[in-house]
Amino acid sequence: MKNAQIMIVEDENIVAMAIKSKLESLGYSIPCKASSAEDAIRKADLFYPDLVLMDILLKGEGDGIEAGDYIRKNFNIPVIYLTAYTDEDTLERAKLTDPAGYISKPFKVEDLHTNIEIALHKHNASDDS
Repeated sequence: MKNAQIMIVEDENIVAMAIKSKLESLGYSIPCKASSAEDAIRKADLFYPDLVLMDILLKGEGDGIEAGDYIRKNFNIPVIYLTAYTDEDTLERAKLTDPAGYISKPFKVEDLHTNIEIALHKHNASDDS
């Protein structure tokens, strides 16, 4: 779904800018970025993106799993976790939030693109039913 609006939640600005650049080269729009769980929830409510790419370990109170769960449940926005944390406990916590995807860093742009397209397709299909 080209022109989809994707919010990036990443607390390392250099990483966020690299992801933004890759997403824009794929034809996606980035209406906002957030660096904390609180900021992510506030901006999801303000900008209402089509999808959220969420890092798990964030600065401040809460983490990406808590923020992702809140965003999915309260705003019906799909969340893909994009993280370096792939341990079993983190994966189990993430699975409980019914994410649209879980991508390990470092990632391939093709994998990111595929996951985004599938997540958007599934979300749009569920909205139509």
